[in-house]
Amino acid sequence: MAPTREQHILDQGLLDAQLELWHHTFSYVKSMALKSALDLGIADAIHRQGGAATLSQIAATATLHPTKISCLRRLMRVLLVSGIFSVDHPRDDGVEGEAVYALTPASRLLVCSASVNMVHITKMLLHTNLVSPFSDLGTWFQHELPEPDLFKLKHGKTFWELADHDPAYNALVNDGMVSDSSFLMDIAIRECGAVFQGIGSLVDVAGGHGGAAQAISNAFPDVKCSVMDLAHVVAKAPSGSDVEYIAGDMFESIPPADAVFLKWVMHDWSDEDCIKILKNCKKAIAPKDAGGKVIIVDIVVGAGPQDPKHKETQVMFDLFIMFINGVERDEQEWKKIIFEAGFNDYKITPILGVRSIIEVYP
Repeated sequence: MAPTREQHILDQGLLDAQLELWHHTFSYVKSMALKSALDLGIADAIHRQGGAATLSQIAATATLHPTKISCLRRLMRVLLVSGIFSVDHPRDDGVEGEAVYALTPASRLLVCSASVNMVHITKMLLHTNLVSPFSDLGTWFQHELPEPDLFKLKHGKTFWELADHDPAYNALVNDGMVSDSSFLMDIAIRECGAVFQGIGSLVDVAGGHGGAAQAISNAFPDVKCSVMDLAHVVAKAPSGSDVEYIAGDMFESIPPADAVFLKWVMHDWSDEDCIKILKNCKKAIAPKDAGGKVIIVDIVVGAGPQDPKHKETQVMFDLFIMFINGVERDEQEWKKIIFEAGFNDYKITPILGVRSIIEVYP
């Protein structure tokens, strides 16, 4: 018996609702497809073929078992709908030829040999150590803050403790942070270089192995750049750099400089801890009329382009950073900690994709 028009509308609504749930349920498959593309070196394989390659050409140079070529086609299909790669079906005498897969702007950032790439930071973000804790997110919500954080709930150690005990993972994290700095700082200097002009000295707090400080130093040779981080981090910093490395704890004190730089640091900490850090920054920097300021690179939720992908990525990253009890803040939340730390003014420049540059003035 054929359904009535009303029942058909109800049934279609149920199917649409199921589609919505399934679309979100299987979204993690896109992330894992991206991870496998990195593991297999698919972008590199296509790059070696001049930027476009057939399945057999990809299989010949990627780390792929030959029996899995048919499975590779299915993987590529997901990566196509995700926008990671594109495909063309050349025709010869009206007959459709073998599919040719090409790099997109996104997958060009996954080519290891490219001068600008996001290989290491993407590998870090998709590593099992960071992905697996989110299977316990519901359980974590049943615990009182602040302990255990989501990462520790899964692994028995905090993110930093595990890195300290696992040299390979520690290297992955350091490589990821350096590669992100290399990628982002070149753009920041080109698009917002005025932020660093007129500064005589700058200390990059919790700057790791100095990727950001080195980029600033290269672009502005007159700026004396230094990196302050914990002693065990500084001990492994690269040698032969014109950047000075200083062992210290930002919760204790910060070396004096015209400006303090904090990239991807503040989102790791609670409001109370951020206020402590900012108060130490205020003690370290020069007065405003002498160019003193704090330069923060972090997400300002709601700032920047208002397209759905941009907004969704910001709020997803806010949920992601909960793995260390971190938080991404909107402007009002930034304003609160900035003023409570004793600063008088700030300026937000949403010019770095989902992230912004925040200049904080004494």
